[in-house]
Formats: sequence, C-alpha cells, structure tokens
Amino acid sequence: MPTFIYSAQGPAGLVTGELAASDRSEAFALLGKKKIQPIKLEVAGASKAPVRSSEKVKQGTSADESITGGPIKLKLPQVVLFVEELADLVGAGIQLEPALATMERRRELSGIKTLATVLRGKVRDGMAFSKAIAATSPSFGKLFCALVSAGEASGSLSTMLKRQAQYMRALQALKSKVLSALLYPAFLIVAAVSVTLLFVVYLIPKLTEMLDSTGGSLPMAAQIILKISDTFKATWWMIILGGIASYILGKAWLARPESAIPWARFKLRIPLFGNIFRARFYVQFLETMANLLGNGLTMVQAMQLTHQAIDNPYLRQEFESVMRNVGEGVALSRALDRSAQFPPLLIDMVNVGEQTGDMPAALERAADRFDRELSKKIDTLAALIQPMIVCLMAGMVGIMAYLMMTTIFQTISSINK
Repeated sequence: MPTFIYSAQGPAGLVTGELAASDRSEAFALLGKKKIQPIKLEVAGASKAPVRSSEKVKQGTSADESITGGPIKLKLPQVVLFVEELADLVGAGIQLEPALATMERRRELSGIKTLATVLRGKVRDGMAFSKAIAATSPSFGKLFCALVSAGEASGSLSTMLKRQAQYMRALQALKSKVLSALLYPAFLIVAAVSVTLLFVVYLIPKLTEMLDSTGGSLPMAAQIILKISDTFKATWWMIILGGIASYILGKAWLARPESAIPWARFKLRIPLFGNIFRARFYVQFLETMANLLGNGLTMVQAMQLTHQAIDNPYLRQEFESVMRNVGEGVALSRALDRSAQFPPLLIDMVNVGEQTGDMPAALERAADRFDRELSKKIDTLAALIQPMIVCLMAGMVGIMAYLMMTTIFQTISSINK
C-alpha cells in the first residue's frame, strides 16, 4: 500500500504528515475523517522529474491558457453559482481539490469551468484557496477572499462558503431589485429629454417662424427658448466635446490616490443615496465581524480582515482608528463611539453583546436589524424616484405645451388683425 505525504489546513493551522492509503481517493477520505483540509497530497518518494510536454497538455492546458490570457472575470450571477456549487460540494464532505475537479468536469463551457481548472491546479501545487482565487479572478472581491482566508485559518471553510453563498444571493437580489426599480424612471428621463429636445429644436422654432410671418411679437419665454435652440444648433459639437473632456478629466482625477478619500466622503453626503451607502457599510461590518468571531478568530484578527473588506476608502480610513483603540485594549463599543461614524443603536447593540459575552450572536441580530432598515431605505428611494421624475417630466412638457399654445394664440390674433 503506497504512502502519501500531505500538507493540510486544520483548526490549529498548517499540518503535515504521512498516511497509508490504496489511492488518492482513499487518502482524501481519510484526511476528511480527521477534519482537516488537504492542500497538497503526493505519493512518498514519487519522482520529481519534469513533467513531459504531452502530460502538461493533458493536465493543465486550460489553466495555462487562462493564466496567459489574464485574470478570469465573471459576472455576478456566475460568481454566485460558483460559490453555491462549491459550498454544496464541500459541505457534503468532499475535499477541496476533488470538489474543484467536479466543477472542472462541467459540460457547460463557461468561465466557471475555466476558473475551477485554474484553481484546482494552484491548490494542487500547495497554494491556499483564498490566495489562489485572489490571484486568479478579481470578480470575487476583497471581502470574499478575506472571509475564505478566515475560514481556512479556523478550519470552517464549508461554513464560510455557505454563508458567503447566502450573502451573495442576497446581494444579487438587492442589485436586481434596485435595477428593476430604476428601469421605469430611466425610461421616463429618456422620454422627457427627447420630448424637450423635440419642442426646443423643432416645434417652437417652426411656430415662431409662423408668428414672424404675421408680424406678431414672440412671448419672452418663447424668445429665450428660441435663443437656446439657436445656440444648441450652432454649438452642439462643442457641447459633446466638452462632455467627453469633462468625463475624461473626471476619471483621471478619480484615478489619483489622493482623490479617493474626498470622493468617497462626497458619496456619503449625497442626498438619499448617502444614507443607503452608510447602511450597506453597517450591514457589511456587522455580518463580517459576526462571521469571523463566530468562527473562533480573535477580535483583532477579525477587525483586520474586516478592514480589508471595506470598499469605501474614507470609511476604511476611519475604521483604522477603531482598530488602534481596540488593539490598545479599549472595548469595541467605546472604540466605535469615539469614531463618530456609527449610529447610537449599533453601538448599543454591540455593548449588549459585550455585556452578555456572546458577541457573534449580538452582531448577527444587529446585522439583521440594519439589513431590514437598508431594505426599507431602498424601497423608500425607489418609491420617491418615480413620482419625482414624473413630476419633473410633467413640468417640462407642460412648460413647452404652454409656450406652444401661447405662440399659436398670438399667431391667430395677429392674423385676425
């Protein structure tokens, strides 16, 4: 019976050793019974001669092609499907490499199949799954990689993947909900702009020509709109070039590292939307801390990983002061209170968790509460946007219609005289 040398991730960290098994499948099964996750498994004394080119083609053609082709980018539905399938496989007791091999044998030719091939090759070579996915695909984000790294460190990768699959499904549903809520207002905006341009560029100038032929005088508002129409016709190309130049300059300014924090702070101050950005940050902070603390990480380790997962540069900078205070021995609730970035209700719920000694449960309850608040804010925003745009469209069309009717009546009056 051959002997296998393994490196594996367990609750206590990285472990190595040897075991006797009839084949690799049995070796993986034996390691699974020990509750450890193998990251490298090979036969003891196996030849380390270079792999022949024919074998390379059989083993890793897809992976090599993907690596030379650059990072593998997936859409959000593909990311959710990948995490769900991997969570189901690992949760069923299948080790990571065989689980990726199962996904690699998908009949559907897509980025998921290619990603599984590349990840399996890197995991088989001894790279941690979190590092492998961070180096292979930017579509998963810092939060996913940080949580997977925590799951590997605590030996709860299966649980972490299930939680992330649930979180990503909720995020996908949230984005779909927001998109659906904005489709109708977007259509109204396009219609309002189109009707306004039709009035300003074509209809009102035609009516004013008719009125001029009768010798009548234009209303003041019609004269202003006519001037705007003439200016737009003469300088439309300059307006387009100016818009393109402004877009390029804006992107260049945002690309500067020193512009990230001011822009992030500005987004938090945008009416209606700023509160939603903050509420999303609170939910993400609470969910991440609850997951990490619930999997056995210390407070300092959990906060370090949470800091890496914060998308907003301004809030990430503000969170650094919270980390410093906690590192100096200050309670989390007091550290959050000192930062002035967290609402009193959140601080009170964290304080309850400190008093009861069950911080993960308290953070989960707080996350559920703020998630409900976030849903209410999104529903309110969706409910406000539509009537606001309808009123704006009605006002614009009404003004144009009033000017047209006034011009027509003055034309008729001039003809009668």
